[in-house]
Amino acid sequence: MYVEDIKKDFYNVIIGKRILLLVNYDIDAICACKILQSLFRCDSIIYTLVPVQGITDLQKTYEDNCEDVKYVVLVNCGGTIDIVDALQPQDDVVFFVVDSHRPTDVCNIYNNGQIRLLSKADDDEGIPEFEEIFQEESDNEEEEEGSNAGSGEEDDIEESRQAKRRRLGEEAILKRRERRLWEEKRDRLMFDYTQFSYYGRSSAVLMFELAWKLSKDNIDLLWWAIVGVTEQVLLGKVENQQYVLETGNLQGHVARLSYHGDIPDDENSTQNKTALKITYDRDLQLALYRHWTVEASLRHSMYSAVKLKLWTLRGEKKLHELLAEMGLPLVQSRQKFGAMDLVLRQEFHSMIAKLAEKYHLDDIVFASFTLQYGFRNRYCAADVVYAVLATLESTGRDRTPADCFLDALDALSRQRKDILEAGIEKAKRMLTCIFKQVQAALDMHQVISAGPFIYLVLQEGTLDAKMFSHPHCITLLAHFALRAYVASSRNRKAPSLPLIASAPHDLDKGTCLIVGIPPTCEDSPKNFFGKAFERAAEKTSARMLPDYFDSSIVQLKIEDRTRFFDALTTLLS
Repeated sequence: MYVEDIKKDFYNVIIGKRILLLVNYDIDAICACKILQSLFRCDSIIYTLVPVQGITDLQKTYEDNCEDVKYVVLVNCGGTIDIVDALQPQDDVVFFVVDSHRPTDVCNIYNNGQIRLLSKADDDEGIPEFEEIFQEESDNEEEEEGSNAGSGEEDDIEESRQAKRRRLGEEAILKRRERRLWEEKRDRLMFDYTQFSYYGRSSAVLMFELAWKLSKDNIDLLWWAIVGVTEQVLLGKVENQQYVLETGNLQGHVARLSYHGDIPDDENSTQNKTALKITYDRDLQLALYRHWTVEASLRHSMYSAVKLKLWTLRGEKKLHELLAEMGLPLVQSRQKFGAMDLVLRQEFHSMIAKLAEKYHLDDIVFASFTLQYGFRNRYCAADVVYAVLATLESTGRDRTPADCFLDALDALSRQRKDILEAGIEKAKRMLTCIFKQVQAALDMHQVISAGPFIYLVLQEGTLDAKMFSHPHCITLLAHFALRAYVASSRNRKAPSLPLIASAPHDLDKGTCLIVGIPPTCEDSPKNFFGKAFERAAEKTSARMLPDYFDSSIVQLKIEDRTRFFDALTTLLS
């Protein structure tokens, strides 16, 4: 059921209790977790934090940690599955779910006892009514009526008994027909409700609003909420309109928390310059440019790379023309942004904005948040997202996913600037690998049209293929590859085609990772691939594991991939 008052019905309930905190591996969830940890410290709430990667991991983690725990908080996990059915908890265990994945499972929505949903239902979610999807079984009643019908008076004539039987038989047939029609309607309603997967409000923002209602918010918590929202728009989880509305809401909190009565409002005040502050201003859609070179940032940012077609020789020439027209010598553009001439740094925004229309970079300027503390520490929200993302997915032989998760948590703390800086370096390598992979795929015609969709398959042994065995990296690759294909293709239908990307996942088990993303012409990022993958696996008996909380990402046996794609082609034609 949905919680009406998050402060009274959630936070006041868990104060003084021991909590099991299960958090998904994504940036929004990590930011929400960071805010919750801050609140728990304020009220000395004892909690056990465990990150979970998928449904199987969630079940195992709950089984291992459920002893003596009566309150479980799920962050960006569990909302889309029937929690009671999946975890088989004791009757007195209560689950508080804050999950941005949609659609929410109807069993969780209508469970008035153990499941408490902290997010509100979206206006356009279209949740079916309880009576339309749940019905009490009436088989026992029919049997009783049947047995009562046969126990007439001993002196009833045979014809009367037969008439009663006929009447009851007809009633039973009518009831079965009504039941069948009701089931058909229910299946249709459930299909309509679950056919698309998408994302709702950021969980980090919901947790920040809880902190605000508790009067325990501060500028650090607000920054984490901003990073959570920024991750949603960078990974294409929400449409730009939703991002604009949310940032407008957060801007009000920035103005409220940035005012300090004891600090003089003087631009030359040293105290004011070194204070922790968040600014909301026009920025550029260039990844990590403050921590990189201008040339590298222009080349490896998806927006500028697609608009200038930088994987081609003509695009490379256009990039150098742009830099020349900006009055930015190659020597300056190839050294770190912070080391460039001060005048060039100060005029960089205005220089690129003047030439934006000529080079079709109309949307390169957008509104964003920047955190500054001290003289040197200045981070754009998008830069932090890329850094934390690269940290989260930098697993290796000596680094487990749990280690990466804890490092990603620490990267958000101002006290652990070293981890954030290391994450920025990892993010540069990640974005460079994505660009090179897209360039190679287009040069070698590996982005192939299958009719109703296009697909990109990274074969085993491909350089840096291991990097794309993680959900976020392969999603970024898929978005980049789709936009690059649409920009360079002569196929008029290209903007209306979705893309499926596949990369090796676990070579020992012989599995690959598959992700589907909607076409570029769609304003809404609603994704139909979850249901399509499910149907294709049923038709081909492909060994698919839909274990992720986002149903558009699945694991599949590599040898089943070809016939799985064939089934998808037939299904979507």
